[in-house]
Amino acid sequence: MREAIKYGPAKLLPGEQLHIAASVDTEPFWQAAKEHRLTACQCGNCGHFRMPPTPVCPECSSFERNWPTLPGTGTVFSFAICNRNPANGEPYVYVPVVVDLDGAPGARLISNVTGCNAEDVEIGMKVTIEWTPINDGWVLPNFRKA
Repeated sequence: MREAIKYGPAKLLPGEQLHIAASVDTEPFWQAAKEHRLTACQCGNCGHFRMPPTPVCPECSSFERNWPTLPGTGTVFSFAICNRNPANGEPYVYVPVVVDLDGAPGARLISNVTGCNAEDVEIGMKVTIEWTPINDGWVLPNFRKA
């Protein structure tokens, strides 16, 4: 019988290792993050949400886009427990998650979760946004157990 692995508290990757490469399609998301506002791309014609943002709505082919402010909460759809820093291979526990965003049906955001032990993260867990400053004045949306 295998013994359960104990990971301890989930952390965020150090901010100095992260860089944002915004495009014309993602810039509104990242600018809102600088203001500590969570948003998602919504079709201005049919209302369909899409993340990551794309120039054309996959539902109705419209180029119209809105960027509504979301409540900053969600539900863990999927996750992984990682135990090595991807930049240098050193031991480092972090938990990347895919979050179903409240207020944006169908939109999911890939992020990290903190505020609990890594082994306590589970699908269906409620999370709330927290903002982490990183390089070049950008702010990264992360989630904490609600």
